[in-house]
Formats: sequence, structure tokens, C-alpha cells
Amino acid sequence: MTKTALIVGASGIVGNNLARHLVDQGWQVHGLARRPTTDLTGVTPVAADLRDPAALKAALAGLKPTHVFLTNWLRQATEAENIKVNGAMVRNLLDAVSGAGSVEHVALVTGLKHYLGPFEAYGKGVLPATPFREEQPRLPVENFYYAQEDEVFAAAKRDGFGWSVHRPHTIIGYALGNAMNMGVTLAVYATLCKETGRPFIFPGSAMQWNGLTDMTDARVLARQLEWASITPAARDQAFNIVNGDVFRWSWMWARLAAWFGLEPAPFPSEVTPLEGQLADAGPIWTELARKHGLAETDLGKLASAWHTDADLGRPIEVVTDMSKSRKLGFLDYQATDESFYDLFAKLRVARVIP
Repeated sequence: MTKTALIVGASGIVGNNLARHLVDQGWQVHGLARRPTTDLTGVTPVAADLRDPAALKAALAGLKPTHVFLTNWLRQATEAENIKVNGAMVRNLLDAVSGAGSVEHVALVTGLKHYLGPFEAYGKGVLPATPFREEQPRLPVENFYYAQEDEVFAAAKRDGFGWSVHRPHTIIGYALGNAMNMGVTLAVYATLCKETGRPFIFPGSAMQWNGLTDMTDARVLARQLEWASITPAARDQAFNIVNGDVFRWSWMWARLAAWFGLEPAPFPSEVTPLEGQLADAGPIWTELARKHGLAETDLGKLASAWHTDADLGRPIEVVTDMSKSRKLGFLDYQATDESFYDLFAKLRVARVIP
């Protein structure tokens, strides 16, 4: 029978790539967002605000999804507000589809802040040892990821569907206007350095420059999401998801520079965040975009410097264990430098960068 997916957050970096993958695999796909994208071939757009239960139910009336993929979140000023708003959005969505009686599986995408703590306590206090493993307990702090999980668990108990939770590291993939998009941010930064002669300076910490780390290709995450949703052994499980390789940014930075024809700057004597480096870059990007006929002239809609700074500025090692899903049969692998190259090439074809 045809599987019917409801992807919540289909315009984001995870949802966009998941939608493309499921369409290619023959799924019937509905993509929900406040402002759904219309450029996803084979995806039926659903416009809805998860904060409005009545309107959400109306928007989903008659839809009978077999699989629900929760890939969205809405950033708030405090973690208490993050918990209140994002927990409610999961609850409202699962309440809205409950009446159809069709849902077999719900997949929730969170991330490594499950182990590292929320933004307000990020990388602080006593953290679990690396590599991070799924069986490690929750941190003793408030975290909206935990609130989202608890809403899924409660609805699963009520309605009898299976669930999976997916914890990626920093995600590399094609999407524009996304709040957490290191790949596009670094592509924009490198383009600015190339065009203006600015040095291509690593904006993060010495720990990230010298230590081992990993990342997650959005296409690998998409494949794990599908795998977990249709594999009986993966039912009711949480899974880490990274590419499978490890690297040091001292190595990766040189490779990214080479793709753009740049020489990487020496590691700086002090942390040089992107937010500061790009503080004056808005007008420069606008002029650059007009000069090259690029698709987006607003730097703010492409670069998420705050998020890239948070990831690259961590003073701790972040390495993720993939043994759990490997043992159950998910064996996909992706070289992270090639993830960046693939993204940069796609951005060039789409005229996002020259």
C-alpha cells in the first residue's frame, strides 16, 4: 500500500531534503509549513500554524497520514518559552491527526543538544562522555527537546503508533531561509571573502580547530528517517545520526577554502565570531548579488551566523556514536567534505552564490 507522509516543517533543511527523498521512493507526501514551499515536485503543500489548534485541525481535515515526520521548531527568547511553545506545537499536531486513526509511526528530529544542553546552558555543567550514545540519560536541566519527546511518547501511548527520535549533529543540506544552516552560511562567508579579499578566518574555538568532530548530511538523515519508520526493529527507539566519518576543522577549513579558490587564514590568536565578521556585510552582499544576478540579495535570509558561531565556538569535543542503528541495519555513510562540495555546487546552480 502507498505510504502517506505528513512532513511538518517541509520548508526547512531537514523537511525539504526528506520530502525530496520520500517522493523519489514513491511515497505520497504532504508538506506542512506556515508558508509552505511550492518548488517541491510531488509534494502537496499544507499551510498551517501549529500554534493554532483549531486552524490546524481544519487544515488537516480529511488527511490520513500513515507516517508523521516532525522536523520543525520555533526559537524563543528563553528555554522556558522554547519548552512551552515547541511542546505545544507537537501536542497540537498529534492531537489534530489523532482522529484520523491512520498514523502508524511518528518520527521526531531533535539534535545533539539532547546531550549538550539547551542554548541557555549549552556545553556547560557536567556533560556525558563522548562519543555520545543514545542510552545516556537526560541532563538535569530544562530542555525543549525533552518536552517534544514527552509529547510524542504520550500520544503514542494514547493512539498506539510507533515512534522514533533522531539526533543529528550540525546538518549540511540545501535549504534557504533556515535558522540553523552552517553550510549556506559558510558558502556566503567564503563568497564574501573571495569577492572582497577578506581573509577566510576560522570563526571558532581552538578545541574545534584541533579536536575531532562529525556532522550530518541532510540526505543521510532523510534516509534514516525513512528506515526507522518502516523497520520493525527500530520501533520506539532513539537514534543518533551522523555521516560516519570524523575530522578536524583544521583539515576541513583548508578543503572548504580550496573549493572557493581561497587560501585559508592561519588560526587566529583569539576567537573571531562570524557575527562580528559579517556585521557590516549586508550592503556588500546586496551589491555582490546584484552584480552577479543572484537569487537572494538579503544576507539575513541566507546566513545564520549566530548558529555557526555556537557550533564552531564550543570549547568541548563533540563526537557521536552510531553503533545502535548500525547494528540494526542502517549502514549509510557520507564523507563530510563531499557533503559541503555537493551543497556548494547546488547553491551555485541555483544562483545563490556566483
